[in-house]
Amino acid sequence: MQTIGTNTSSSDPPAPGNDGWPHRNPGRDLLPLLAGAATTIAGVGAVLALADVESPLRAPFTLFFLLAAPAAAVAATLRGMEPFGRTVASLSAAVVIDLLVAQGMLTMHKWSVPGGIAAVTALSALILLPDLVRRLRDRTAVRREEDGLRDV
Repeated sequence: MQTIGTNTSSSDPPAPGNDGWPHRNPGRDLLPLLAGAATTIAGVGAVLALADVESPLRAPFTLFFLLAAPAAAVAATLRGMEPFGRTVASLSAAVVIDLLVAQGMLTMHKWSVPGGIAAVTALSALILLPDLVRRLRDRTAVRREEDGLRDV
């Protein structure tokens, strides 16, 4: 019996699938899917804690929110770093923010779960705000340049 092999060069386009479209890289679509799942889990954790719902998922989802919200805000601010260093720095900053919020609330004798979640959310939003303003400003500058080029 004879086996026929196929040699394909790297310049050949990918073979189309059954639907006529080239095969997609499944790894490319995985990151947005994981980001959406993480956002959903964090949001559910915050809602479960704020609504004081008795659920076995409340504690792990709330803990995930308390780590993910400040970590995402700090990671967005540290865009220039390498991925591993950025991950370590953002998770470390998230732990520090959580501990400072807890210590501040205990010092003032104002400790409560909803108050802690609200404080962590507010601090995360404040950390993220300058980055969002910078991105909007940069996008506006690019649009002005494009409009200026179109007028010429």
